[in-house]
Amino acid sequence: MFQNHPRGLIAAALSNMGERFGYYIMNAVLLLFLVSKFGIEDNHASIIYSVFYSGIYVLSLVGGLIADRTQNYNRTIQWGLIIMAIGYIGLAVPLFSKVDGRIVDAGTTWWMVLIFTCVALLFIAFGNGLFKGNLQAIVGKMYDELEAKAATEGEEALKIAKDKRDAGFQIFYVFINVGGLIAPFVAPVLRQWWLKAHDFIYNAEMPKLCHQFLADGQVTTKFTETMDKAVLSSYTLTDYATFSSDYIDVFNTGIHFSFFASVAAMLISLIIFLTTKDRFPKPAAKGAVQVVEYTQEERAAMAREIKQRLYALFAVLGVAAFFWFAFHQNSQSLSLFARDFVQTDAIPPEIWQALNPFFVIVLTPIIMMIFSSLARGGKIISTPRKIAIGMGIVAIAYLFLTIFSIKSGYPSGVEFLELSDAQRAAQGMAKAAPWVLIVTYFFLTVAELFISPLGLSFVSKVAPRNMVGLCQGLWLGATAVGNLLIFLGPVMYNAWPIWKCWAVFLAVCLVSMSVMLGMVKWLERVTNS
Repeated sequence: MFQNHPRGLIAAALSNMGERFGYYIMNAVLLLFLVSKFGIEDNHASIIYSVFYSGIYVLSLVGGLIADRTQNYNRTIQWGLIIMAIGYIGLAVPLFSKVDGRIVDAGTTWWMVLIFTCVALLFIAFGNGLFKGNLQAIVGKMYDELEAKAATEGEEALKIAKDKRDAGFQIFYVFINVGGLIAPFVAPVLRQWWLKAHDFIYNAEMPKLCHQFLADGQVTTKFTETMDKAVLSSYTLTDYATFSSDYIDVFNTGIHFSFFASVAAMLISLIIFLTTKDRFPKPAAKGAVQVVEYTQEERAAMAREIKQRLYALFAVLGVAAFFWFAFHQNSQSLSLFARDFVQTDAIPPEIWQALNPFFVIVLTPIIMMIFSSLARGGKIISTPRKIAIGMGIVAIAYLFLTIFSIKSGYPSGVEFLELSDAQRAAQGMAKAAPWVLIVTYFFLTVAELFISPLGLSFVSKVAPRNMVGLCQGLWLGATAVGNLLIFLGPVMYNAWPIWKCWAVFLAVCLVSMSVMLGMVKWLERVTNS
């Protein structure tokens, strides 16, 4: 798998794996953490999450510009890791407003804690912007050098080297997901340990009910039934207000502890990068000795080629934005679906996000072998065509969810949570078995493998050589556009019967696939020029 790839590939992948481990610890719990800590509605928490998630990728444009201007990708990446570590330290501090040992929901300082949390997220977003796109740009430059060297050895050697680029980015992507596979387990394990130490039991619905009680003082049947499931036999109840404030505090303090693991992951990633950076390309050194004079005709031809490449890039970016809008529901409406509609008593909803990286690791070698086998048989599938196929596979995932939700008769998320167990049973609305999430994440992951790593490869192919950092930032900018819209998922999820929410994503994916297929031949010409 690693034969004939640049020697810096594994070093870059390991550095990225450490950073992604720390990031996915936070990402797995962020939406549900905002709801449980501050008692805000799903829709409001999803807006904060969407702005943060979008900011990560928008700031990658800034990171790309900084690296391209300075031609110092290594220094930019190092600062990105340091700034992210500062942000995670901010999240790790378990701040909250208390009066007489009791959390105050309607006090004057809880919103200051929320602002502090958002500032910490801003540090993480900016650091990620400095790090993410520029490390991808370095990987692209490795393959530029590999192809340049192969070109001196003949046409056949160049062809083999070009075929390595897609595979290289798929390998790079696998390492990302090794970190993503382990990370979702960290926060739930620490949270459950801390809950048990205080005679509590994990219950996904309890924090929201506690916040509701602290806000209105009403003890409902739902509250008492759920509380009975959320305490150990050794727990002594004094009053409901103390229980509610203590449960919220203990529940979220356990999550805060997990962010210290993110800090450690950033430092490990920084150490890996610093000890292996001599294996990476050094654009500034190369640029200093490359002085070439071009005729006016050559400059005009180069300008036309750059325009064509940028047009192709923006065309694919438009499709990619809609992919991320649908795919990143794994941290939005799909997380809420796992919390509300799926039997997750034994497995917390955050852990289901590990299905995606698990499938990436398992399926990537299989998909690489399929592509390689087709190429040997003369049936090469171009990168643009793979992206179009990927959009179709995302559509299959949402088609499955739409049909399943219709057959199950599920209402909106808000309506379902208001029903007691007896009411749900009377209406024949049982919670779904875990296999529903497994099937959904399987199709989403296959689609991701057709789009995300190959999109990075596509960008590295069409990017003008003096704009590689910026163009990788533009790819992440398209992700930002998609992420800015992902809050619509929870809005639809809580407003309509959930099959309508899934049907919207199905329609978006089908339209995007059709547009991509219509552009394939043009994109293939530009890519091969």
